[in-house]
Amino acid sequence: MKVLGLDTQNLSALLKVVILGLIAAVALASRLFSIIRFESVIHEFDPWFNYRTTRFLVANGFYEFWNWFDERSWYPLGRVVGGTVYPGLMVTSATIYNILRTLNFTVDIRNICVLLAPLFSAFTSVAAYLLTSEIKDSSAGLLAAAFIGVAPGYISRSVAGSYDNEGIAIFLLLFTFYLWIKALKEGSAYWGALTALFYFYMVAAWGGYVFIINLIPLHAFTLILMGRFSSRLYVAYSSFYILGTLMSMQIPFVGFQPTRTSEHMAALGIFGLIQIIAFVEFARSYISSNQAQILFKSFVVLSFVGMLSGLVLLTLGGYIAPWTGRFYSLWDTGYAKKFIPIIASVSEHQPTAWPSFFFDLEMLIFLFPAGIYLCFKELRDDHVFLILYGITASYFAGVMVRLMLALTPVVCVTSAIAISRLFDIYLKLDDTDKDNTSAKNNKPAIEKSNTSAKSNKSAIEKSSRKGDASRSTSSSTSKSSEKKKKSEQFRILGFDTRILVITNFFFFLVIFTWHCTWVTSNAYSSPSIVLASRQADGSQYIIDDFREAYYWLRKNTDYSSKVMSWWDYGYQIAGMADRAVLVDNNTWNNTHIATVGKAMSSSEDVAYQIMRRHDVDYVLIIFGGLLGYSGDDINKFLWMIRIAEGVYPNEVREVNFFTPRGEYRVDDEATPTMRNSIMYKMSYYNYNELFGGQGQDRVRGARIPADKIKLDTLEEAYTTENWIVRIYKVKNLDNIGRSLEQAGAFELGKKKRKRVKRAN
Repeated sequence: MKVLGLDTQNLSALLKVVILGLIAAVALASRLFSIIRFESVIHEFDPWFNYRTTRFLVANGFYEFWNWFDERSWYPLGRVVGGTVYPGLMVTSATIYNILRTLNFTVDIRNICVLLAPLFSAFTSVAAYLLTSEIKDSSAGLLAAAFIGVAPGYISRSVAGSYDNEGIAIFLLLFTFYLWIKALKEGSAYWGALTALFYFYMVAAWGGYVFIINLIPLHAFTLILMGRFSSRLYVAYSSFYILGTLMSMQIPFVGFQPTRTSEHMAALGIFGLIQIIAFVEFARSYISSNQAQILFKSFVVLSFVGMLSGLVLLTLGGYIAPWTGRFYSLWDTGYAKKFIPIIASVSEHQPTAWPSFFFDLEMLIFLFPAGIYLCFKELRDDHVFLILYGITASYFAGVMVRLMLALTPVVCVTSAIAISRLFDIYLKLDDTDKDNTSAKNNKPAIEKSNTSAKSNKSAIEKSSRKGDASRSTSSSTSKSSEKKKKSEQFRILGFDTRILVITNFFFFLVIFTWHCTWVTSNAYSSPSIVLASRQADGSQYIIDDFREAYYWLRKNTDYSSKVMSWWDYGYQIAGMADRAVLVDNNTWNNTHIATVGKAMSSSEDVAYQIMRRHDVDYVLIIFGGLLGYSGDDINKFLWMIRIAEGVYPNEVREVNFFTPRGEYRVDDEATPTMRNSIMYKMSYYNYNELFGGQGQDRVRGARIPADKIKLDTLEEAYTTENWIVRIYKVKNLDNIGRSLEQAGAFELGKKKRKRVKRAN
C-alpha cells in the first residue's frame, strides 16, 4: 500500500470497481454459449421482427422508419410499424451501430443485435449494485450484482441472440427504481427528473413499463398511509410523474394512454392525493390544529369520493378505456382461456409451475423471504419499496411464466441483503474472538493458576467474608458488564462456529454458480430455429429444418408470393424468407387469426375458398411426428380450433375433433372432422409411404391410418430433410372451377370440370 501510495479507503474503492467489472464481464460471457455452440444467429420469434425493423431503420433512417407501412405482414391489411411498436430496442441498436461506424469500426448490424442483450446484462449488474448499495451497503450491492449476472430467471431472456425488448428493459427497470429511491431520499427534483427520463426510455422499450407506473404510486400511497408524507416525497413524486407522463406520451404507440386508460389511473390519483395533502400541510401553519384536522379529513374524503366518481363516470362514458384482457388475465387466471384463447395459447402466458421457481432461482428462492424479513425489521422508506416490489412481483410471477423475469431482480437484491447480513455477523472479528484465542494459547498457565487457586481457596473465602462494605455494594454498572463479558465468553458464535457457517454458505454459492451455468448452457442457449440432438455415439446432430425451409421459400418462390401459416411463424417467414404473411406474432387482429384457424381446421373445399380470397400461394406447417419434435402444429391444433370457434361458432366446433370418449386422437380412432381437415392431411400426406406401410407418429405415440391421403387443391412443394417443415402450393384451378368456387359451389365445379373433360 505504501509503494502504491494508497490508503485503506482508496484500496477498498479500487477493489469494488475491479470486482464489479469482473461481475459485469461474467454476466456478459455467461450469455455467449449460444454463439459458441451454434453461431451468431437471432433466436425465437419476436426477435426476428425486431431485427427486421432494425435493419430497416439503419438502411432508411429514423423518419422512414417512423412512417413505415409494412405490406409484407397481415396481408392484405398491412401494418403501420412506426405507430405499433416500442422503438427503444431498435433505436438503441441503430445508435450503437452509427457510433461504431463513425469511429470507423466495421460491424454488421446483426452482430450488434445478437450481442445487445448480453451487453445490457452487464449494465444490469451495475444497476443492481447501485440499487442494493443505496438500500444497504456496497457489500450487499456486489452480491446482488453477482446474483443477477448469472441468475437463470434473467438469463432466459437475455442470452446472445435473444433480441427482444426485455433484453434492455430489465436494466431500465432496476435503474429507474434506483433513481426513484435516490430521489425519495434526497427530495430532489433533479433526481426526480432523471427518474422520469429513464422511465421514458423504459416506455420506449417495453410494455412492462406499466409495472413501474403502478409500483411507484403504490409506494407513495403506502408511505402516506404509514404517516410518512414529507416534502421529499412530494418533490420526488411530482417531478417524476409530471415529466414522466409528458415524455411517455411522445411515443406514438402510447399516445394519450397515460390519461385515458385504467392502467395509468392509479398514478394520476396518487398525484392528485399528494397535491391535496401538501395543500393541507401548507394551510395547517396558518390555522389552529383542530381546524387543520377537520380540513384535512374533509379534503381527503371529498377528494377521494370525487376522483372515484369521476373515474367511474369517465369509464362508463368511454373516455377512459377499461382494463385490457391481458391485465384481466393477471387477476383471473381462467379469464384468457374463456374469453381470449389467443392469449392463453401462448406458453409463456400460462401459470408458473412450482419447479420453475427452483429451476430459475435455485437457492435464492429461500433467501428471498429472509431478505424481506430483514427489510421488515428496519422498515425504512426504501425497505417499504422493496417489500412492495417483492410481494407484487411474486404474485405476478405466479400467475404468468413470463413475469418470472420481473421477479428475478428483487429476489437477487433481497437475497444479497440476507447473505450480506449473515456475513456481517459471521465474518466480524471482535475483541471477544481475540480474548478466546489468547485464552487457548494460555491454557497451561491457566491450569497452573487454577491449582494454586485451590490451595488458597479458604483464605480467599475468609477475606471475602471480612471484606469491606464498598465491595458488597458495588455499582450495577460493573455487575452488568461482568455478566455481559461472561455471556460473550460462552456465546454460540465462536471461531469454530463461524468457520462452519461460512464454509457451508461458500458451498451453497458454489452450487448456485454451477446450477446457473448448467441451466444457461443447456436450457437457455439453444436457438429455436436450430435444434440439436444427440446420436447413439454421443455426438451432436444439428437439425436445421427451419432455416432450410425459409431459404427455399426465399429462393424458389416469387417475391410477391403470400404464405399462410399459423401466427407463431409469421415473424420468421417475413424476416428470413422475405415473403408476405397473413398473420404474425403481433396478434393484434383476432378475426384474421381466427380465419386462418378456420382454414386449417376445415375440409379442402372450405379452406380453398378462404385461401383464394386471401390470395394465398403457399401454406407452411410444422410437423414433428417423424423426429419427435413436440412443438408442432398438430399439438397446437386445438388452439387454432378454439380461436376459430370464438369467431365462427357455427362453422368450427371443438367437440367435433374429440372422440366420443373425449380423446384427441390422430390414429384410426380420429374423428371424421379431424381426418378431413387440411391440417391433418398436410401433416400426414405421403407419411405412410415413407415407412412403406403404416407410419408411426413419434410425438403422439400413434399409428397413422393406412388409407392413402389425397389432396385436390394443394400439392406438396417442399419438405425439409427431417420432415419438420412442410410447404404446400395452392393449385390454380381452371376458370370454370374458379367461378363456381367463388359462387360457393366448389363440389359442383368439380363435377362440371369432369363433364368438360369427357366432352373433350
